Order: sequence, then C-alpha cells, then structure tokens
Amino acid sequence: MKNHKDNTVSTLGMWLFLLSEILLFGGLFIICSVYRYNHSRIFHLAAESLNRPLGALNTLILLTSSLTMALSIFFLKNRRSERSLFFLFLTIFLGLFFLSNKYFEWASKVHHGVYPNAPVLLERERGEVLFYGLYYSMTGLHGLHVLVGIGLLSVMFVSVLRGKIDHERILPLKNTGLYWHLVDIIWIFLFPLFYLIT
Repeated sequence: MKNHKDNTVSTLGMWLFLLSEILLFGGLFIICSVYRYNHSRIFHLAAESLNRPLGALNTLILLTSSLTMALSIFFLKNRRSERSLFFLFLTIFLGLFFLSNKYFEWASKVHHGVYPNAPVLLERERGEVLFYGLYYSMTGLHGLHVLVGIGLLSVMFVSVLRGKIDHERILPLKNTGLYWHLVDIIWIFLFPLFYLIT
C-alpha cells in the first residue's frame, strides 16, 4: 500500500514538473510569436538562412528517440532487460547525435559572425537581432534539456544494468521517459517556429 502511494506521489510530482516546463516554454513561444508578428518580413528572411535539412533531420532523430524510449520501457515491463538496455542505449545515442548536429549548426553561424551581440549581427535590422536572440536562447535552453535528459537516461541505463530498476521497479524509467517525450515535443514546436516561418 505504501509503495503504491509513493508511486502515485512520484508520478504526480513528475507531471507537476513537466507542467512547469510547459509553462516556461509556452511563455517563450508567446514572446516569439509577438516579435514574429511585429517583424514578420525580417523573421521570414532570417529563417531562410537556417539549415532546414539539418533541422528536419534533428526532428526525425528526436521522434525516433521517443520510439526507442517507449520500446525500452515496453521490454522492461515484459522482463526483457537486455532489449530494454539496447533501446535505452539507442535513445542516448540519438540524443547525442541531435546535440552534435546542433553544435555544428551553431558553429557554422558563429563562424559567419551571427551570434548574440556579434558586431556583424548588431549592424543588421532590429528584427533580425531579435530573431537570432530568440533562436539561440530557445534552442540553447532546449539543448540544455536534452543534455539533462541524456544524463538521466545514462543513470537509468546503469540502474537497469545493475538490476536496481526492473519490471517491478520501473517507475523511475517511466518518469524519465515522460521527461524525454516532453523534450521531443518541445522540439516539434521549435522546428516550425524557427525553420519553417512563412
């Protein structure tokens, strides 16, 4: 009975945390939408300079990682820890792949002098300065969440490997999966917001 109560409290706590994350990013999405409305032409031109194929690839990577995360939980529930570990490893790999793509994308922009407070950028129109300020802050915050997620997934991997998490004690993996799905969903909104502006 006590274990069931603890599980309920843990799940409720996780959902409240996820709600706070949704409110955080929701506020940023609203701010971005307001600036986009006020500077629609400049935002459109700035968005065209982003690497859309790479952004689309990152979207596919994170969507696939949500699938591998779900499969990891599914196989652990069914007492197949080896397969669960395999899909957990794939999820971690895909998260790292996403971050490496984002690093190269940012590095390319920085190389061309397009980053917050860069002299080249400050000479451009205010709308473009705002666009890149929002782009770097929001994708950077999301990247930080991906990094935290990879850390949590790594802890889960070791815990499953050592038998501390199994089909009877699966809640920590489920909660980590909820966090990872949220990270994926946030990117699904970020991708069209910045890369597909029309």
